[in-house]
Amino acid sequence: MYEFINGELNELTPAYAVVSANGLGYYLHISLNTYSQVSEIKKSNDKAPVKLYLHLVVREDAHLLYGFYSTHEREIFRLLISVSGIGANTARMILSSLQTSELQKAIAEGNVNQLKAIKGIGLKTAQRVILDLKDKIGIESTAGEKFLLSNNTIKDEALSALVTLGFSKSVVDKVLDKIMASNPDITVEELIKQTLRSI
Repeated sequence: MYEFINGELNELTPAYAVVSANGLGYYLHISLNTYSQVSEIKKSNDKAPVKLYLHLVVREDAHLLYGFYSTHEREIFRLLISVSGIGANTARMILSSLQTSELQKAIAEGNVNQLKAIKGIGLKTAQRVILDLKDKIGIESTAGEKFLLSNNTIKDEALSALVTLGFSKSVVDKVLDKIMASNPDITVEELIKQTLRSI
């Protein structure tokens, strides 16, 4: 529903930021990673506008906005909350405890102890994160070892489009995984077409 906000930073703490845009103030839950990045921007230019990428969490008692300095951090946040037992606040805690590259490395290498050391993450949850996300995070062996998210953006876009069309998320998710496993370089359009033919 919301992609990003670009506006004036009115308040910044390690847990939240208040950004005003078009006369409205938006309260955004943020991670320590985003806090550090935004702090650096404000140090160099206090009047510079702030751009944060958004994720909306809808609960029975509240609509909550989470803000991220980069789309990359938001993608990882969305992966984390797709794991059973991990809510938005726990995902934010994980992203506040580890840099995104450290988290990707821990998942890719199956480092249960590093995840378990995060407040609120027990052994079973750490194991579930690794089990659910290991295949979605790839390791590229280069001179400077680089850890990359697999093509999750394409899958997310296709999933969102198909759910909007009225298909069941759980059913579509399995079909998308199957198609992408056999054709990792597929485009969003082709992925949607093949899924529609397979459902």
